[in-house]
Amino acid sequence: MKRYNVTGMSCAACAARVEKAVSTLEGVSSCSVNLLTNSMSVEGSATDSEIIKAVVRAGYGARLQTPPKNTKKEENDALKDRETPKLVARLLSSLVFLAALMYISMGHVMWEFPIPAFLSNPMTIGIAQLVLALAVMVINGRFFINGAKGILHGAPNMDTLVSLGSLASFGYSVAILIIMTGANDPHTYLHELYFESAAMILALITLGKTLEARAKGKTTDALKSLMSLAPDKATVIRDGAEIEIPVDEVGIGDTFVVRPGGSIPVDGIVIEGHSAVNESALSGESLPVDKSEGDPVSAATINTSGYIKCRATRVGEDTTLSQIIKMVNDAAATKAPIAKIADKVSGIFVPVVIGIAAITFGVWYFGKAEIGFALARAVSVLVISCPCALGLATPVAIMVGNGRGAKSGILFKTAASLEMAGRIEIVALDKTGTITKGEPEITDVIGDVVLLPIAYSLEIKSEHPLARAIVKRAESEGIEPFECKDFEMFAGGGIAATIDGRAVCGGNADFVSKYAAIPAQMAEKAERFALDGKTTIFFAADEKFLGIIAVADKIKEDSKKAISELYGMGLRVVMLTGDNEATARSIAKEAGINEVISGVKPEGKDETIRTLQKSGKIAMVGDGINDAPSLKRADIGIAIGAGTDVAIDAADVVLVNSNLSDVAAAVRLGRATLRNIKENLFWAFAYNTICIPVAAGAFVWAGVTLNPMLGAAAMSLSSFCVVMNALRLNLINVHSAKRDRQIRRRNKKKGKKEMKKIIKIEGMMCPHCSGRVKKVLEEIEGVAEADVSHERGDAIVTLEKKVAEEVLVKTVTDAGYKVLGISKE
Repeated sequence: MKRYNVTGMSCAACAARVEKAVSTLEGVSSCSVNLLTNSMSVEGSATDSEIIKAVVRAGYGARLQTPPKNTKKEENDALKDRETPKLVARLLSSLVFLAALMYISMGHVMWEFPIPAFLSNPMTIGIAQLVLALAVMVINGRFFINGAKGILHGAPNMDTLVSLGSLASFGYSVAILIIMTGANDPHTYLHELYFESAAMILALITLGKTLEARAKGKTTDALKSLMSLAPDKATVIRDGAEIEIPVDEVGIGDTFVVRPGGSIPVDGIVIEGHSAVNESALSGESLPVDKSEGDPVSAATINTSGYIKCRATRVGEDTTLSQIIKMVNDAAATKAPIAKIADKVSGIFVPVVIGIAAITFGVWYFGKAEIGFALARAVSVLVISCPCALGLATPVAIMVGNGRGAKSGILFKTAASLEMAGRIEIVALDKTGTITKGEPEITDVIGDVVLLPIAYSLEIKSEHPLARAIVKRAESEGIEPFECKDFEMFAGGGIAATIDGRAVCGGNADFVSKYAAIPAQMAEKAERFALDGKTTIFFAADEKFLGIIAVADKIKEDSKKAISELYGMGLRVVMLTGDNEATARSIAKEAGINEVISGVKPEGKDETIRTLQKSGKIAMVGDGINDAPSLKRADIGIAIGAGTDVAIDAADVVLVNSNLSDVAAAVRLGRATLRNIKENLFWAFAYNTICIPVAAGAFVWAGVTLNPMLGAAAMSLSSFCVVMNALRLNLINVHSAKRDRQIRRRNKKKGKKEMKKIIKIEGMMCPHCSGRVKKVLEEIEGVAEADVSHERGDAIVTLEKKVAEEVLVKTVTDAGYKVLGISKE
């Protein structure tokens, strides 16, 4: 994706025009224009020159963004608000001339305020107003230049509306001034002059633009605060001495030191000393984290206690901080799907408004109204219409929401992922490393004396978390591994190899039973272990059963609370695991999860997610390589930050903290952002829908009219209100569950009526049978989900609509099982 800076855009109509011009180029696969940041993101094979030419032909300017060299100064310069100071200068200059104009036109003409003697003549009063209004128009000449460009390129914009409104008032006033030169009593025409309206419109729009620019500058406060934490200097060791150098000069492999209270300059590994590091800048976690030799440290975190010496591992744009900033910026460059309706309206908004203004003038003028009244109605329509509020409604909320997430350790890769987080109905949780710590330990070793050495020799080549538990135990006992050849891995089953000349295999019962008979007492012990939440690994060598090793993985400290919060938000929570049903249900019970899908092989997760998607929008949470396909398949993939790079790359959301409670926080932030966008869009549409008819004089019969100056004031404040509303997202506490109950009650009220039925089934002998019955039941139209257990001997079916019992019976029977009866839960 390439990014460009676009100049000359003043409203949503401009952004729509640029996006349309570039999207039609051959070789452009996608184009997204962001009015908030005046930037454009383009994907495809089109060249830079072709893209820039297309923007120029549309009437705007463009240049390729060059990434900063990651110096702190350049990064801050990229976010510096340059627009507000210019607008303030324009506003103050305009107000000086406007004050004099208002004094003459309103103060003297209407209320007879004193004026200098040389202005006592009506003609000199009119000319003085013309000169002062012309000065304000020159100061705000940008409106007229951009407006004219829009007309010349067939793409009128907000500046076109403003300039037309101002010029209409000014032109009419000039015509009246000419008439005054031949009038017997020119004094009577002073009330017909609208010079003050022409100038006031421009000044008020500039005021609104100034307030809007100032508020827009605050949307990047989260990024600015992150950047401010990175130190300018770093203390490195060169030739045995400590020297202070600019942080940009630190290279990979350099040794740097950080004293208590100091900020860590780059990412690194602690090689000497121990301390507690405050990582709240990156993770949002306020409690310091203990660090000692071998532990990683990140740039912009604070060393709170001891003296530590570290080796730099990532510098410049590769540091965690820089990656977070890049991710937030990239997300801001994308568009949320909800913005599409505003984009479509913005593309035709200005021409429609100009048409309405022309019709308004014609209706009133030919309806025998005075020309001044008809003109005032048309000008009011032009200046009150606001396409900017439509264009800003989504991007400002996305920018603020992303920044709020970054400060809390929740990184959304795209605007669409932030929106989707607010629409999630189901959360699927991978067990290992997500609900549990992912650090299993051996609890029982039962079998031949050579069981552990052989298991160690086999598992040492595996990357599975359970394998690491066996390796860790064997190494702690000082066991030496045997020679391992012909290593093979069978996904979801086990592994096999030649160990010291023997054909060895290890894995679940189904896999190992193909190579050796499993004694009944061993199978019974494995079942008891499963009830205790332990996973049993079976081993055999040369077709002879060796024994079993039981491994347990403890759940994370925050898992139970996090899952409780997800239920409190009205979400359906499902645990996915490759464990057998008994082990899975034991862990699920400990974690507080009601629904479990067990016996899921890695390649089966993708299909499981596909099935769950039939019941609603789903988020998949995982951390391993085997989770990557299901993370991609889900409506939104959430990766635990401590997980593999593959999982993080495949996910739409990354949790820096690796805390499961941040899943609920991500959904809260998504809901708050989506709600904020809807509020902004409602305001933008409602404002234009109500104000344009009022401005056109549709309610004159009720005595309601709108002065063009009031119209300009309303228009200038509409965009400001949208931006200020988005800034409220900075105030939400993403880890607070106070509003969750309200959301849940609304969901229940709006939700579909559900009914559950319990089907007693005979013939299910194993998790495979349960999975088979579950699959066929959930394929029935009207079945939301099926919780099937071969141990209970039943299936609890949740129905979205009425399904005949005969259909349920036939489906289970056709799958090869017998239905004993059906009852309501």
